[in-house]
Amino acid sequence: MIPTDWFPYSRAEDGERLGWIRPHGEEFIPVTALGHDLGGPTDWVGAEERLESQGLSWLAEPWTYASAEHGEIRVRIVEVRTDAVRIKTEDYNAIDVPVSYFELPFPAPASLRPRVAP
Repeated sequence: MIPTDWFPYSRAEDGERLGWIRPHGEEFIPVTALGHDLGGPTDWVGAEERLESQGLSWLAEPWTYASAEHGEIRVRIVEVRTDAVRIKTEDYNAIDVPVSYFELPFPAPASLRPRVAP
């Protein structure tokens, strides 16, 4: 659940939500669409700039999900909501590859992280 003092932040040109800006004393902290802080405290404009510079392209990249049941697996983010993050096993854009879906809590847990190229 999103705290009531977080301000939603969307791109002006298309209205796509990039994340939130949350108060931190007299300053603000930008929060990604996955619910993670994007750097330390800054002024409002600095928070907007960080969210704008990150954008949403990172959602299209492969991620790694570590679970006790499956170990570390390559996944893609399917959906981000304020109550859950939905992921699926990598299908490499093939239509005949079986996939598994997982629903994670929001904010996304540390077990979901950007994939580092080998």
